[in-house]
Amino acid sequence: MAPNVDPAIIEALGLDPNTTKLTHHGGSGFASTFKLSSTVNGKGIHYFMKTGTGPDAALMFQGEHESLNAIHNIVPSLCPKSYANGAFRNDPNKHFMATDFLDLNSSAPGGSGETLAQKLARLHTTPAPIPEGFDKPMFGFPVTTCCGSSPQNNTWKESWADFYANNRLRVIISDGIENNGADAELSKMVEKTADVIVPRLLGDDHLKGVRPVVVHGDLWSGNHGRGRIAGKGGAEEVVFDPSCVYGHSEYELGIMRMFGGFGSNFWREYGSLVPKAEPKEEWEDRVALYELYHHLNHWALFGGSYRTGAMSIMKKLHSKYG
Repeated sequence: MAPNVDPAIIEALGLDPNTTKLTHHGGSGFASTFKLSSTVNGKGIHYFMKTGTGPDAALMFQGEHESLNAIHNIVPSLCPKSYANGAFRNDPNKHFMATDFLDLNSSAPGGSGETLAQKLARLHTTPAPIPEGFDKPMFGFPVTTCCGSSPQNNTWKESWADFYANNRLRVIISDGIENNGADAELSKMVEKTADVIVPRLLGDDHLKGVRPVVVHGDLWSGNHGRGRIAGKGGAEEVVFDPSCVYGHSEYELGIMRMFGGFGSNFWREYGSLVPKAEPKEEWEDRVALYELYHHLNHWALFGGSYRTGAMSIMKKLHSKYG
């Protein structure tokens, strides 16, 4: 058996240990990353693999595994498929996730030709499945996901306003205080936002036509590229490193606006394919409210100036609606 490939990985992927090897590939702030190469029926096959240690890695990989497949099941050409995640057999404290290999250096012809806007529109207009134990689609996700390294509480909720206030804003301010220490001013502002601004802009009796759809959840420009998936077809517009939720499609747009990198052509085309929810005149404020979560998450993770961004958004929203 190849000494650097754990038996659990070999078995999960159904590979021959004698023709399987790992080489370092790419990079991640939260995991070690590899290209796993093997031979199946005389043909070479490649996977991308992440490994990490401890319960945080196990949680993160399970969330990413489920997230990738939630996207892939709807738009297969938008992201790699994930095949397995779990614990190493030789070291149960070590964990892995194995996906299609994504070649971000490829410019191979023969792709679908679909733009990122077209693919996201398909993702954002496909109704969510009905979760086990419920009789209709719900807001949430079957497992915990991580935005960066922040675990996200995806407990199912019938109300999107309830989910965003309690599963996102109140959770992340609590995490930030745990990491950075008490901040009475910021806490008070977030609580007022969750208590007053969220119902005003996202309330079930106010925001029209919202239904749960797959949202990538961490779609800044660094998690978007162009590449070839699994060595098949041509280069495609692709996304990766998701932290999915079945949520309001406009939630996706907050982090896309926060860091930029998506040009005017994208916004124009996406807007023509996915109509703004009613009331349309509040769209900018809703996107700002969704962007707020990511400022708070970055403050929780890194501290510093992200607090300023969060306060600025909340002050503007409070002056208008509070």
